[in-house]
Amino acid sequence: MPLAHDWNQRYLQGADEAAPICEVLLAHQHLLPTQGRALDVACGRGGSALFLARHGLDTHAWDYAEAALSPLQQLAQQAQLPLMTECRDVVQQPPTAAQFDVIVVCHFLERDLCPALVQALRPNGLLFYQTFCRTAVTEQGPKRAAFRLADNELLHLFAELQIVFYREEGRLGDTSQGFRDRAQLIARKVA
Repeated sequence: MPLAHDWNQRYLQGADEAAPICEVLLAHQHLLPTQGRALDVACGRGGSALFLARHGLDTHAWDYAEAALSPLQQLAQQAQLPLMTECRDVVQQPPTAAQFDVIVVCHFLERDLCPALVQALRPNGLLFYQTFCRTAVTEQGPKRAAFRLADNELLHLFAELQIVFYREEGRLGDTSQGFRDRAQLIARKVA
């Protein structure tokens, strides 16, 4: 699997880099339940997964880059956090139905996975999603348009969920300010 190899190399080369927390999750942590199960999809270094586990959620962190998961599991064990890592290709092995109260996806886009994410939420479960858009003001993010969202696409991908929060600023106004290049969504599965 060449992509997994590429991601493993990236994580090995930047072994000392901090694990970032997804901005939409950090800014809206007050919406998180106080207990339940959480999933960080394509978790990378696992900053969001660690954050969820520290919040008290039984957290699962999935990625197909083993080089990112090993240090994350060690950190979780040292801190005695409820966090389990799994080397998993989420496209080939998506989550099963009604398993999670919170799902976080940050800087990962696989459109075919979206229906499975909706199904994996329990009633009243929350999806925190943030990824790159085609309408951008910088060169950040993936180069291929297929890995970027069209305008308002995230809203359409999760139309069956109740939108709690959405942000996509595109190129409006003063592009030197604001949250640019990405879309953010928080949505709830209505009971």
